[in-house]
Amino acid sequence: MQPNQAVIDEWSEAAPFWEKHRTLIGHMFAPVTDALAAAAGIRKGDRVLDVATGPGDPAFRLVSLVGSEGWVDGTDPVPAMVSAARREASRLAVRNIRFEIASGDQLPFPSATFDATVSRFGVMFFPEPVAGIREMLRVVKSGGKVALAVWHHLKFNPFFSVVERVLAEYVAMAPSEPDSPNSFRFATPGKLREVLLEAGVRAPVETVLRFQMMVPVSLADFWTLRCEMSDKLRGHLATLTTEQVHDVRRRTLEEVLAWKTDTEFRFPTEVLILSGTKDTGGDPLG
Repeated sequence: MQPNQAVIDEWSEAAPFWEKHRTLIGHMFAPVTDALAAAAGIRKGDRVLDVATGPGDPAFRLVSLVGSEGWVDGTDPVPAMVSAARREASRLAVRNIRFEIASGDQLPFPSATFDATVSRFGVMFFPEPVAGIREMLRVVKSGGKVALAVWHHLKFNPFFSVVERVLAEYVAMAPSEPDSPNSFRFATPGKLREVLLEAGVRAPVETVLRFQMMVPVSLADFWTLRCEMSDKLRGHLATLTTEQVHDVRRRTLEEVLAWKTDTEFRFPTEVLILSGTKDTGGDPLG
């Protein structure tokens, strides 16, 4: 099963920008990474797999949790993302981390390798989520945990929703198909939990993580960050006139001022955290 090439292409375009903003994005999403680690029960000495690692975060954050006696592997189907992660590992001289190019449903590891597998905002883009979660479950040890993070509904996440709402007045954006790869594919509570059950995850639990996303940038830099994080947004803006782009930018920045402090933005944010266990009785997945 091959990953969706359109998704690969989109994230390949975004990779240089996600590498550029790696530290900032890691800071923004740190509460999500910490919630995943807690849901997966990650401890010192564990071996952990981070699926859809992007340019290496949250894998680098997880290394600090497993300590020098633990190990973290990160996989991503986008070669440019893996190259970025490897560059950062080399720069930091981290010895107990490794990154591989791999789709979530074709993981290059023996069965029962990891104490836990996690994926932050990755499963929404799997070509077949059930198959991908089964593969994540396969490489976990008996009794180990799988933990996933996905975005709750767009309306609960103004970091994304404000510019989309403004842009919709200028660009005809067709609604996404219910199960097409997109950031809000599993925004409806319960939807991904059913996928975990079908994949064989035991006793899956879903919780809503509510937090303030801290974005320490200026008003002008917010617009740059928001555009550079999204290849799709840049594509839409490219269809507009210079005057229209100016209007979209102005109106967006006027709205996001509601969450601006002297030093940073503080966006209310909602994410769904799902976790469950690999059955301790036998291993039908291999």
